[in-house]
Amino acid sequence: MLALALAGYLLTTWAWSLLAPLAPLLGDSLSLTPIMQAMVVALPVVVGALSRIPAGALSDRFGARTAFLTIIVMTIVALLVLAYAGRQSAQALLGASVLLGVAGGTFAAAVPFVSGWFPERRGLAIGILGLGLCGSAVGGVTAVRLAEAYGMKAPFLATALTLALLGLLVAVTMRDAPHAPRAATGIGAGLIAAMRLPVTRKALLWYAVGFAIFVASSTALPVYLDHAYHLPAARSGDVMAGFVLLAVLTRPLGGWLADHFGPARPLVLGYAAALAVLVVQAWTPPLPVLLGLVLPVLAVTMGMTSTAVLAQVSGTAPPVLVGLITGLISAAGGLTGFATPLMLAASYQRTGTYGPGYAVLAAAAALALTTALRTMREPQPSPSRSPSPVTTSEP
Repeated sequence: MLALALAGYLLTTWAWSLLAPLAPLLGDSLSLTPIMQAMVVALPVVVGALSRIPAGALSDRFGARTAFLTIIVMTIVALLVLAYAGRQSAQALLGASVLLGVAGGTFAAAVPFVSGWFPERRGLAIGILGLGLCGSAVGGVTAVRLAEAYGMKAPFLATALTLALLGLLVAVTMRDAPHAPRAATGIGAGLIAAMRLPVTRKALLWYAVGFAIFVASSTALPVYLDHAYHLPAARSGDVMAGFVLLAVLTRPLGGWLADHFGPARPLVLGYAAALAVLVVQAWTPPLPVLLGLVLPVLAVTMGMTSTAVLAQVSGTAPPVLVGLITGLISAAGGLTGFATPLMLAASYQRTGTYGPGYAVLAAAAALALTTALRTMREPQPSPSRSPSPVTTSEP
């Protein structure tokens, strides 16, 4: 079941991240402004993050299999629209990028599913699930090359076919953990119960800041490298893929640290290191410094902190709310992820440099670090596996 959830997250993330490496090529062919290129990158991010709220609630209420199949079918539709209509005009491309964002909802469905199968080692299990973000690396490496070799339809059609095969496998084999509780009320009551929990409010801040930094260093990276360092599109895609790969490989480490030392310690370590290198990046360092120091440090720290936040949620929140809370904090991340490419583009368009934009990210990292330090000094609650205030039932 863990392998199946990992495959589902990987393949839908592959689809979700296709437009980022293709943005420079699409920008040239459609004469897009820097702001419009940023919109193409940012729209799937924010739609995907917001879709995690209903995806998590759907998983809590009806099980992961229903949530996975719904997302897969909608993603395939989006890919087909992109292949055959998304290149006709800027308006069609922006509309199709909104549809593609549905693929980003998978993670909220997968976290409670995996947590149910691994109640004693949920941090490590969620970290392994997080390896599915390698799908972004697959997109970064293959999208431009497939488009140049076989035409702009090829990346979208290849991904749609792969997702269709995954959907068949999910329909036949996926099942929830035995005696997994199910939420018996609607999303409204669940949202009220979730927002009353202190862990939800803390996780909202941590995940929003971490996701903004991650988007700036992954999906927004090709456009940044094109404007600031004039790298070719294919090489920028390789750098994006390397960043994502390193970030996802450190996710299990973050989960292991959270299981053994509590989530607050990897959060403090991660945001302190991120703050230091973001200050360096705000001054537009030479390319070797960016590639050899700044991006690797950000990749490791954001991989660790993302899993630590989710381990805190799944370990202390009621089981029937884990999916919904994961969706909520992902939505907060989506809002900052949506704003980040636009903020960076505005910084470049107004000042000719990305420095002010990265200074804002450094300030956000400082805020997250301060909150994590306070949390580390507080007595940590024991994991709660009791039912939530929301009425529950078992399948």
